[in-house]
Amino acid sequence: MFGRLGAPELILILVVIVLLFGAKKLPDMARSLGKSARILKSEAKAMKSEGQDNAAAPADPPAAEQAPRTIKAAPGDVTSRPVGEPSDRTTQR
Repeated sequence: MFGRLGAPELILILVVIVLLFGAKKLPDMARSLGKSARILKSEAKAMKSEGQDNAAAPADPPAAEQAPRTIKAAPGDVTSRPVGEPSDRTTQR
């Protein structure tokens, strides 16, 4: 049913996207998509290295107070922000 997309189909899709979103918003959308991809890549790399560190290192008891994690700013950004870890608020009243 859905065969290969040729050049005319791709051009038509691009024209529809430009008409829907407008030419002014497309660069901003692409920029934010690139930032999101960089953050996702860095978080995936951090999770992978944490997994390898945990497998190779002996089991240490967890520290009572951990420093808050931060997301490093993407190239071009000047700020970094702390990441709030999810907490269990069902027992707190």
